[in-house]
Amino acid sequence: MITGQHIPDRDDDIDGYEKIDRYNPDLIHSLSDHYRDVLKLIGEHPDREGLVKTPERMAKAMLYLTHGYDLNAEEILTSAMFKEEYSQMVVVKDIEVYSMCEHHMLPFFGKAHIAYIPNGYVVGLSKIPRIVDVFSRRLQVQERLTNEIRDCIQKTLNPVGVGVVIECRHLCMSMRGVQKQNSVTTTSAFTGEFLKEKTRTEFLNLISSRLS
Repeated sequence: MITGQHIPDRDDDIDGYEKIDRYNPDLIHSLSDHYRDVLKLIGEHPDREGLVKTPERMAKAMLYLTHGYDLNAEEILTSAMFKEEYSQMVVVKDIEVYSMCEHHMLPFFGKAHIAYIPNGYVVGLSKIPRIVDVFSRRLQVQERLTNEIRDCIQKTLNPVGVGVVIECRHLCMSMRGVQKQNSVTTTSAFTGEFLKEKTRTEFLNLISSRLS
């Protein structure tokens, strides 16, 4: 979605810092019109000073928050696969997650912890957080997000096993509904060796520990 003709956005210049975002102008125009209507429907006046540029800002924010639809997670992984005889667990933990709940269009955020046991190939470590972004930058539910990350790694790397744990706070629970500010939702998904209690316990112990 963040493609097409390049449009510099210098609205957020602060102390000489120039922020330039690039978006498809047709998408921005169409979304801005809809957000303008939304502001009217909730009783606001989109022509007042504080809201004049809000529809456009909302459009750009939504395109950024959902830009995962334009990315291919499998291609990202295969771009940095390397033959390697390493056969022990590889863990990348505390990966920041920011996503949008598809039920209420409110954010949920937290940490992802991912492990795999190589089967002839390893992947560049930076690619693991990248695929988290690919799937989280879409309208999501946490359960599906967890499974999509697991399935992508399993399909692309064909490892001995994959383990994924995600812990998130959901603003749809904190700001509305039950309004429970301190609740955390944890989801997990496993394949192969991680279905065995011993391997899964090792993974869970590793993501619970802190380096001294």
